[in-house]
Amino acid sequence: MKLIKQSLGSLGRTFIGYLVHVSRLVDLTRNALFWTFIAPWKGRGGIRWKSTIHQMVLIGFNSIPIVSTICFFVGLIMAMQAAYQLERFGASIYVADLVGVAMTRELGPLLTAIIIAGRSGSAIAAEIGTMKVNEEIDALQTMGLNPVRFLVVPRLLALLIVLPCLTVIADLVGILGGFFLAIFNLKISFIRYFYQTADALVMKDLMTGLIKTIFFAMIIAQVGAYQGFIVEGGAEGVGKSTTASVVTSIFLIIVADLIMTMIFYSTL
Repeated sequence: MKLIKQSLGSLGRTFIGYLVHVSRLVDLTRNALFWTFIAPWKGRGGIRWKSTIHQMVLIGFNSIPIVSTICFFVGLIMAMQAAYQLERFGASIYVADLVGVAMTRELGPLLTAIIIAGRSGSAIAAEIGTMKVNEEIDALQTMGLNPVRFLVVPRLLALLIVLPCLTVIADLVGILGGFFLAIFNLKISFIRYFYQTADALVMKDLMTGLIKTIFFAMIIAQVGAYQGFIVEGGAEGVGKSTTASVVTSIFLIIVADLIMTMIFYSTL
């Protein structure tokens, strides 16, 4: 009986701890959205565009090689698996449909977000966490600078801008991977593959993928920043928060993707 009480107590404390984290994360997100979209119009502080552009280069431009490489290979793998099944029915041309729709609807946005969460979300947590450990955030507050406006807003705005752009690149490169397999293995002509892909895709496929990236960008930026702000215990705490930011971001990205997919395609 005592063991059961201890287990229930531990479970309750863990659940309450999660609720506290959720509440603080929601509050951080509210503040970040306020300083990004409302405060500049009220004259309470403009956007730090120089820092935002710097973050766009770090998060967006520098991620193009890894995003392109992974999505190209994923498109190639998808085409291989699809061709293996479709060739039995003489329907190899539908490889174009499968790769095009899967990349634009799901895999392009999802893979890009997961890559950026691992690459840049961890960097956000580590940078802010290191500042927290070195008491630089306290120094900002002492100087009258809002840490959310100074640290979070440029990274959030950069992610909101570059993640959709990276997703478009990922979609195109993934489709290109399927195209390479079709040309050199399935012997499908370029024109035929191109028109088959164009016929399979509709604007809804592309737009839903891009809408997802807006929510993914917010998740990556806010989780990374929050984990940085709650760092404790020096270098070891920075490492733990960095790991937690990646795991939490990927989990929330997949949950958000599931929910949005259910909403967008519930009528199909």
